[in-house]
Amino acid sequence: MLRILLPTDFSENAYEAIEYALKTFKGLESKFYLLHTYMPPVYHAEYLVGSPGLIGLGDVMREAAVENLDKLQTRIKKEHQNSEHTYSSVISLNTLSNEITSLVKDEKIDIIVMGTKGATGAKEILFGTNTVDIIKRAKCPVIAVPPNFDYEVPKEILFPTDYEVDFKTAPLKMLLTLARQHISSIEVLHVSNGYDLTKKQLKNQEKLDKQLKGIAHLFHNPHNQEIINAINNFQLKHKMNLLVMVQNKHTFVERLFIEPVIKKIGFHVTIPFMVLPHFE
Repeated sequence: MLRILLPTDFSENAYEAIEYALKTFKGLESKFYLLHTYMPPVYHAEYLVGSPGLIGLGDVMREAAVENLDKLQTRIKKEHQNSEHTYSSVISLNTLSNEITSLVKDEKIDIIVMGTKGATGAKEILFGTNTVDIIKRAKCPVIAVPPNFDYEVPKEILFPTDYEVDFKTAPLKMLLTLARQHISSIEVLHVSNGYDLTKKQLKNQEKLDKQLKGIAHLFHNPHNQEIINAINNFQLKHKMNLLVMVQNKHTFVERLFIEPVIKKIGFHVTIPFMVLPHFE
């Protein structure tokens, strides 16, 4: 059984991410954890010592969360009836990233599916703060679903890599599960910048080829293109449904979240983006 964590702030983008998970894992026995965290806006010493203006604020927020999660479960079961899916609601007075870290460990979560933006996400921002933080800290794969994404079965998967990762079964497990379930093809995109692959990179490419055995896949090697341009150009020529990358030190994924102004780099994510953690 898959254990899938679905954080929600009750925004429409959060529900779109939930629907993406329900549809993508439609044919698999799965348990979905609907998570909402809350934190009183003035959660500091005043709150702890019981300032008259703040007494009971946490209880009110929790009650509202319980009601909203109940409504959410009702909506899900009405719109997405599936005997193979079960649900559990989790409400916590905690930061989202800290609660997710605990849940992933305690419940052995297989994957997190969430929106790229929260209820107040600005259009010009690629990923909301919570999404970035969770992707950077998560010990399991994360799928970030962009707003207003019309569901597409992940049949065409784009997998950019620098071949610096020693491809092992564990990090690729969720990618392989998705590809086999949907009979997907995986387009492996390497940007060489004109240099030949090193012995290490060739070895890792061979390992990846073996890991993808039984799954339709092709290797692409565009020359002299920055990774961002290569991804964008590939998507212009080939219709992709899911972008997948491995997060490891010194790679594009790591830099993506360090760049001070992400919008300037011209990275256009219009399809769900799955980030796989790299296990040493």
